[in-house]
Amino acid sequence: MSTGAAEASRTCMGNADDKAESVILQILTTVVFTFICYLTVGIPLAVLPSYVHVDLGYGSVLAGIVISTQYLATLLTRPHAGQTCDLIGPKQAVVYGLIACGISGIFLLIAAMFAGTPWISLLFLLIGRLVLGFGESLVGTGSITWGIGQIGATHTARMISWNGIATYGALALGAPLGVILTGNLGFASIGASIALLAVIGLGLSYLKRPTQVVTGDRLAFRRVFGRVLPHGLGLALGSTGFGTIATFITLFYASRNWPNAAFTLTLFGAAFIGTRLLFANAINRFGGFRVAMVSFVVEVVGLVLLSGAGVPHLALAGAALTGCGFALVFPALGVEAVGLVPPSNRGAALGAYSVFADLSLGITGPLIGFIISLYGYPSAFLCAAIAAAIALILTVLLYRRSFRMAPAVTH
Repeated sequence: MSTGAAEASRTCMGNADDKAESVILQILTTVVFTFICYLTVGIPLAVLPSYVHVDLGYGSVLAGIVISTQYLATLLTRPHAGQTCDLIGPKQAVVYGLIACGISGIFLLIAAMFAGTPWISLLFLLIGRLVLGFGESLVGTGSITWGIGQIGATHTARMISWNGIATYGALALGAPLGVILTGNLGFASIGASIALLAVIGLGLSYLKRPTQVVTGDRLAFRRVFGRVLPHGLGLALGSTGFGTIATFITLFYASRNWPNAAFTLTLFGAAFIGTRLLFANAINRFGGFRVAMVSFVVEVVGLVLLSGAGVPHLALAGAALTGCGFALVFPALGVEAVGLVPPSNRGAALGAYSVFADLSLGITGPLIGFIISLYGYPSAFLCAAIAAAIALILTVLLYRRSFRMAPAVTH
């Protein structure tokens, strides 16, 4: 090889490395907003059920409703979040979302002030959860759309994966942090910390450049929704396991007098993150449907193990396996769903697809709480395992359909 050719080769390799580093940097500086948002979600996650059940004196069904109210609000505002990203830009959507997160912290502070009057405290808790759900939908959809706009659609799977790492990393950190804050400073510190995190996030948002709004034909949301519907159903069924663990694992541990329930959420999050880091390129290599099928199998095994756990170590193992299985479900099916719409509708597609996770998490709390009241805590995880098994069957059918549609698409 000539000297000139060698230098050219080194230059190309250097440019490729610089480009890869630039992509990672853009991803990390975008998902930091997701991380902050989900810290505000995760910090109260492990303490709210106990606060409602023990401090305010309400039952497990109402404790589940308080948790699920946030997911219901996120569900109802996803279409607005996606349209906000497409019409005025994802950065503005993230800013609005962070403001909502901060306001939710203020409502938690007010709820803590009225702890002696349970119904008033509960009312402000519910309002705060509604506002937080609105903020979550804007930041969650906005961050992914913002990142894809910076690094390109070819990196969609990577952007969604890292956004999920930020999401569940924040939940894993937030759960024990909330327990520590409550134990040392009281429940009011939860609201104060959420408000402070929102202010930090807003400060960082002004340092990052916006992306241009993608022009083009705008599909009606109902058409976008129809295209991603089958993939979203698989996501909804697969999200039941996470919703059940997040809402009821602390009460499940308390019913058996087991310590360190918050650590189970941390382990779930650690397994989730580890799986995404180790198998970051699996979706690009094997396709979204194949990865989703394997993921659902692992999730079913984890939930069945958790259902039958007689000692804490088995429960921890079940939670870890569930985290591993759930890790790639969202990006695997999400890549297939987003690819069904033009770029000008990307935000709407992400919003419509994410609706199904919100719907699942919104329904899971009261529904699983009702099942627990009839059959006990182990039945909750068994029901979640059945839902994941149904998601597996649906994904197999979608995978087979993609082969039948491939010749028509190519033509």
